[in-house]
Amino acid sequence: MKIIKNGTLLQFNPPRVKKGIDILIDGSTIRKVETGISIEKDYTVIDATGRYVMPGIVCSHNHFYSGLARGILADIKPSHDFVSVLRNLWWRLDKAIDDEILYYSGLISSLEAVRSGTTAVIDHHASPSLITGSLNTLRRTFEEVGLRGITCYEVTDRNGKEQMYEGIEENQTFALEREQERQQDGENHLVEGMIGGHAPFTISNDGLEAISDVVRKTGRGFHCHVAEDAYDGSWSHHRYGQDTLERLKDFGLLNGKAIVVHGVYLTDRDIEILNETDSFLVHNPRSNMNNNVGYNNNLDRIKNVALGTDGIGSDMFEELKFAFFKHRDSGGPLWPDTFLKFLDQGNVLLERNFGRKFGRIEEGYTADLVICNYRSPTPLVRENIPGHMAFGMSGRDVETVIINGRIKFFEGAFPFEVESIYTEARKAASRLWKAMDNLR
Repeated sequence: MKIIKNGTLLQFNPPRVKKGIDILIDGSTIRKVETGISIEKDYTVIDATGRYVMPGIVCSHNHFYSGLARGILADIKPSHDFVSVLRNLWWRLDKAIDDEILYYSGLISSLEAVRSGTTAVIDHHASPSLITGSLNTLRRTFEEVGLRGITCYEVTDRNGKEQMYEGIEENQTFALEREQERQQDGENHLVEGMIGGHAPFTISNDGLEAISDVVRKTGRGFHCHVAEDAYDGSWSHHRYGQDTLERLKDFGLLNGKAIVVHGVYLTDRDIEILNETDSFLVHNPRSNMNNNVGYNNNLDRIKNVALGTDGIGSDMFEELKFAFFKHRDSGGPLWPDTFLKFLDQGNVLLERNFGRKFGRIEEGYTADLVICNYRSPTPLVRENIPGHMAFGMSGRDVETVIINGRIKFFEGAFPFEVESIYTEARKAASRLWKAMDNLR
C-alpha cells in the first residue's frame, strides 16, 4: 500500500480543489480519498504537504521516433510546402531509423514525458527500414521507464505495397500480443496497441481494406493523420471523389476508439461524420504552427477533442498554453476551461482502450497521479483551475509522478541513473543524422 498524505487535491473533471486530503493506493488502484487516513506500518508514505495532487496527464498523439530530431544537423533542403517538409525531413528521418536509434529515441521520449507530468502517451510510429518488431522495441522503452502507452505502426504505401502489408501485419501482431498480455497481467497491463495509418493520401483502397480487416479482428481503433494540410482533401477528391472522412467511414474505420489527428481542413460533412461516429480529433497546435499548415477554427463544433504534440515533446502544460493562446490569436471565442477539458479528454481515450477508469482522484480509479510544487501568487480554487493551468502552472512544477500505482519520478529524480542514457542517445542522434544524409 502507498499513501499520499496531506495534499491539496486538484481535479479537472469535475473541477475540485480540496486541502488536507489523503489518498490510499492499493496496487494500481485508488482505494480511499479522505482526510486523516491512518498510516499502517507497511505503508509507503508520500508527504504532499503544500503540494497539489492531480490526475495523470495524457498526450493523445505523439511520435516517439522523432525523439532524436531536436536540433537536427542533417542537410535538409528548403521546404516550401507541407509535402516537401515530409519528403525532405520526416520521410528521410524515419527511413534512417534502426533498432538502437529507435530504442534510445523511445527511452528519451518516455523519460521526458514522465518528467513533465505526462503519465500516458498515445504514440504513432514509422520506421520503414525497421517495421517488424519496431512496436515491441517501443513497448520496451515505455515499460523500462514505467510510462503508460498506446502505440501503432503508421501504414503507408509510399514505399511500395510490400512495406504497406508488413506495416499492417506489425499492427495486428502487436495488438493481439497486447490482448493476450492484458488477459494475463490484468491491472499490471501498461502498454496497448492501436492500428495506425499515415494519412489517407498515402494509403490506397487496398490498404484501407486490409487495415479495416485488422481493426475488426483486433477490436482496436484506427489512428491516422487526416486533413493536416489542404492537400489531403484535394487528393481524396481527385482520386476518389470523396471527402477524406467519407472515404474512411466507407471502410468502417471510424468509431469510438478511432483517432483522427489534426483535421485542420475537415469539411462540414467530415465534421458531421466525426461526431456521428463518436471518433476523436486530436489537436496539435505547436506542430500545426511549425509546419505552417493553418489553424483549425472548428474545435467548438467537434464533439470529442483531445490534445497532442505530434512529436514536439510531451509537455502537455506547454501544449495547453499554445492551444489556448493560438486560439485567441486566431480570434476564437473559447476560454481556458475548454482547453482544460480537451486535455482531460485524453483520459476518455485511455478508458476506451484499457477498459479501466482514468482521470479522477476517486475510489476505484487508476492510480496515475502527479504531485506538483506550484507556488501560486493568487488563490487557486475550483472556479479558476483553467486559468492557473493556462497562465501559471508548468511542467517545471512537477515533483513526483505515480503511474499504475508505482512511483516513477520522486521529488525531481528518477529511481535509476539517467545520464548514461542521455550520453548514448546523443551518439544515436549523431548516427541518425549521418544516415539521413546518406539517403540523399
